[in-house]
Amino acid sequence: MTLEKDNFHTFCNTIRTLRSPKGCPWDKKQTIQSLQKYIKEESEELLEAMRSNDPAHICEESGDLLFLLVLLAEINQEAGNFSMADVLETINQKMIGRHPHVFAGIPIGSEEEQKKQWEKIKSEESLKKTN
Repeated sequence: MTLEKDNFHTFCNTIRTLRSPKGCPWDKKQTIQSLQKYIKEESEELLEAMRSNDPAHICEESGDLLFLLVLLAEINQEAGNFSMADVLETINQKMIGRHPHVFAGIPIGSEEEQKKQWEKIKSEESLKKTN
């Protein structure tokens, strides 16, 4: 199965419905604070699935973690903080910016040089955030 933009859009709408007045009591009562333990648990379960190298289990646990991340974005959108679109735009721009050898045609030699470039870019991003 290939990822279609409609798949993700449909999933985000599912989460929005779960948080709506007609939604699920558990989903509606979740907060940024309450999700922390679930994100930790699901991350550990995903890591265990990866250690066992079980693709079906990895798929399931990836979905569980994705659910919590989309739910977190929905909670923040409701609060006026940011939306899932903001999350996607931010990570997309970050990945493009951190991979100039892929997206800007800047040649790079070894994997070690790539790692140094990555660290330099991350450091520059940190400096921009503090200024």
